[in-house]
Amino acid sequence: MDGFHMKTAHETGGGATAPFYLPQGEEVQVFQAAAAHRLPVLLKGPTGCGKTRFVTHMAAKLGRPLYTVACHDDLSAADLIGRWLLKGGETIWVDGPLTRAVREGAICYLDEVVEARKDVTVVLHPLTDDRRILPIDRTGEELEAHPDFLLVASYNPGYQNILKTLKPSTRQRFVALEFTFPKPEHEIPVVARESGLAEAQVQPLVRLANKLRAMKGQDLEEGVSTRLVVYCASLIQGGMPIERAIRAAMIEPLTDDPDVKAGLRDLVTAVFG
Repeated sequence: MDGFHMKTAHETGGGATAPFYLPQGEEVQVFQAAAAHRLPVLLKGPTGCGKTRFVTHMAAKLGRPLYTVACHDDLSAADLIGRWLLKGGETIWVDGPLTRAVREGAICYLDEVVEARKDVTVVLHPLTDDRRILPIDRTGEELEAHPDFLLVASYNPGYQNILKTLKPSTRQRFVALEFTFPKPEHEIPVVARESGLAEAQVQPLVRLANKLRAMKGQDLEEGVSTRLVVYCASLIQGGMPIERAIRAAMIEPLTDDPDVKAGLRDLVTAVFG
């Protein structure tokens, strides 16, 4: 919805080709079973480990439209449900992405749900139990979810502070899947496929990424994501020198501290020589 400051309602599914996703365990089977039983799904894991790609893949695999909402501090329940807007001299009701998904039988994916305002989780509760309803106070409607509607949410439990956590009463309304960064034997072919860079050239990048991830909680708040490794490999595939690509995609995004960056450059030298 225009002006609501969110990434919304990019629709997939309905015959769309599923984007490439390499399963790491039984997440595909668990998601399919949850969808079949109309159970909400919670994805837990670090930024850039493939949660959003997984949801997009599953929406296409199941043939369902997908509404993706990137949650943030200002995201309110009204942004998800909808609001009255003035159009052509009259006031009309415009559904938000959650309401559209509930009506149509789509998947609504709330990315980093803990970043949203607290009133958002209150709205989700009646959709995550056996009622499966969405009360719309502003219209007086109590909307019963379409049989194919599925609520999916994600968050990064290692990054949230004490003021931004998902309450146990909310977590226990979901089937949960834990994601982490792929093992090297899985990550290398994924990065190679996404970037077009040969696996032999990707291998040291993944080795470097895992050394950077081991520094999380010490010099770094977050380890390097698979997404950033793909960016780096893509730059190299496009002709950029390796050292410059690593600096742009795997060092600068991680920290602003000059001393930490110097240490990371030393690590790059140790890996690449």
